[in-house]
Amino acid sequence: MIESIQNFAASFPDWLQWVGVMLASAIPFVESYFGAVIGVAIGLHPVIAILVAVIGNVVSMLIFVYGAGAIRDKATKNKEVEEKPKRQRLKRMFDKFGVPGVSLLGQTLLPSQITSSAMVGFGANRNVVALWQVISIILWGVLFGVLATLGIELALR
Repeated sequence: MIESIQNFAASFPDWLQWVGVMLASAIPFVESYFGAVIGVAIGLHPVIAILVAVIGNVVSMLIFVYGAGAIRDKATKNKEVEEKPKRQRLKRMFDKFGVPGVSLLGQTLLPSQITSSAMVGFGANRNVVALWQVISIILWGVLFGVLATLGIELALR
């Protein structure tokens, strides 16, 4: 899958490849971390690759956060929310680690779009979720972009 997405981004004209990386990074499971790697791998300057990967992931995540918030508001208006067993387990993890912990560590298991939507669904403040998700997306994108850059430089030696 990643190879197909890399080919998609590389298929754009050189001066537009950043758009391909941005679009790819908006896809759940690609995120800023694989988007940054794809950008570096197709030859974008690492700073540009990381920046557009972060932007694509952030825009996608914000759509999910505020969309989930609107849906939750409508669904729970004047109603008691009953949690299903699977959601209860995820809720316990959320209660244990909070928004910062789930945002920073959640991307190791699930895409930011899913974890952020789940936190908003549990009643977390959508602005707090968005802030911590942006911090997490930046950190993961920078980490993987730097690692990709170092790996490519090492391979070229």
